[in-house]
Amino acid sequence: MRLKIFSNYSPNFYPIKRHKTQIKFLIFHYTGMKKESDAINKLTNIKSDVSCHYFIKNNGETFVMVPDLYVSWHAGKSRWKHYKSLNRYSIGIEINNPGHDFNYKKFSKKQIQSLIKLSKLLIKKYKINSENILGHSDVAPERKRDPGEKFPWKELSKKSIGLWHSLSIKLLKKNRKIELDKVSKKMFYNNLSKIGYRIKRTDNPKNRKFNNYIVKAFQRRFRQELVNGKLDKECLIISNNLAKKFS
Repeated sequence: MRLKIFSNYSPNFYPIKRHKTQIKFLIFHYTGMKKESDAINKLTNIKSDVSCHYFIKNNGETFVMVPDLYVSWHAGKSRWKHYKSLNRYSIGIEINNPGHDFNYKKFSKKQIQSLIKLSKLLIKKYKINSENILGHSDVAPERKRDPGEKFPWKELSKKSIGLWHSLSIKLLKKNRKIELDKVSKKMFYNNLSKIGYRIKRTDNPKNRKFNNYIVKAFQRRFRQELVNGKLDKECLIISNNLAKKFS
């Protein structure tokens, strides 16, 4: 069944068109507001300075708010690998969900069904690599937690939307909460750099705080059962596995 896309345009975008080859990323968000109507109003209000390309309602209805070839204001200050300010290179998809501040909940089946259809369409149209399908917290970990640990990354990866590790649950649980030595911690951070996260030198206290946000972002994405910002052997072996998948 084809996805029907409605229109509800936002005035919040950069008015000069980009070439389709500039589109290299899909970035998923949750709205983080109590009411769906409030989220839509904010994303279409000229005074808010925020927008997205697509919005998925609770019932799965999908709206285009900014056409693909225009830069919408969804990612803000962001970074992944050598890319900065990812708005210029990405399509932003907002999925209605109250988020961590307002009783964060599971995304509805209809939302995920629509997201899968939309993502597949965009991946094919713009030749987007699986490793470039990210969450807002991946590219702005010190500011954002969305789409969060209830977002079904594993399920999406089975549909060739984003990457996931190929490790058994039994192996992972066996290594959970086992502390790492300094060498193993360095290996973990090196893996995260290979994956695409921005890592800072850990000998500076301010940098350690920033890297803690990175660890939580990694856990929200790839170790969703326990998001505590603490490194352990489970995190290391997941990062080892993923570093081979991300080029």
